[in-house]
Amino acid sequence: MAEPTISWDEATGTVRFIDQTLLPERYEVVTCRSVERLVVAIVRMEVRGAPALGVAGGMGVALAASRSPAVTRHALVRDVEKAAAAITATRPTAVNLSLGVARVLARLKESADPGEARKAAVREAVLMAEEDLATCMRLGDQGAGLIPDGATVLTHCNAGALACTGWGTALGVIRSAARQGKRVQVIACETRPLFQGSRLTAWELARDGIPVTVIPDGAAASFMRKDRIDLVIVGADRITRDTVFNKIGTYMHAVCARHHGIPFYVAAPCSSFDPGSSEMGVTVEVRAREEVSRCGQRTLVPEDAGVENPAFDATPLGLVSAIVTEDGVLRPPYRFADRPSG
Repeated sequence: MAEPTISWDEATGTVRFIDQTLLPERYEVVTCRSVERLVVAIVRMEVRGAPALGVAGGMGVALAASRSPAVTRHALVRDVEKAAAAITATRPTAVNLSLGVARVLARLKESADPGEARKAAVREAVLMAEEDLATCMRLGDQGAGLIPDGATVLTHCNAGALACTGWGTALGVIRSAARQGKRVQVIACETRPLFQGSRLTAWELARDGIPVTVIPDGAAASFMRKDRIDLVIVGADRITRDTVFNKIGTYMHAVCARHHGIPFYVAAPCSSFDPGSSEMGVTVEVRAREEVSRCGQRTLVPEDAGVENPAFDATPLGLVSAIVTEDGVLRPPYRFADRPSG
């Protein structure tokens, strides 16, 4: 891509991000000058993907600090904490968002001088972005060995460069395998209702020259039965001690993969681990009816029919063949005493 998914513009003190709602028809970079605009971007999924949300959270804190008119440390912290709460509340399921907010907020609070606190917040947010890219590159190299030469890989949603600062998690593994000279092709589920697979994953891979074919979500099991899938690899928004939370539909692919004897891999940075929580303790984001009931100007669901639109589902760890992190590949039985370092 021409630039990172999300970045800090030092010259203007603003956040720049690729508006993912416009892809693949239009590539546009937004200059974000306020926390309010960033909150809208996160809710509308102009910025999305667990690692990218972590960076967005951190940069939102830096933006709040930079834009606050406060002249005392107490007033600055009060302003930034209010903004931090608004950012954290936008998407409750992905753990990276709250971690990114907390990390930069903690660094800001270390400084007694308001001016230095603002600079510290910006430095930490920029460092997070740099670390995220390096993490994804390492993660991709760790997982590339799981992909045989000539493999056809099924993936769901978008766990690519657009979901991170760059390179990606699940797609990062695929990219690293391709960079090693392996022949790999991808089958991308369209990922209803917002089509992150067809709009974003296919766009990324096509630009990279990696062969990609889009299929309806409901076709995946049939492709597995016909031996057209060698392995499945997906990202993760949160990994608890018993489950993997990822885009709705992931659990279905895991069940089908197990039935057909196909490896089901998860690729996620260590920051996405939340071993202190279990499935029952995580709030699953429920999104607007209109994402399902309408497409553009057309109504797809009768007004008197109900709609349920959960953004994520939980896949039991017992269905996961391996978890790829930047620190290595984890295999069953999974025992997470605490969050892996990294």
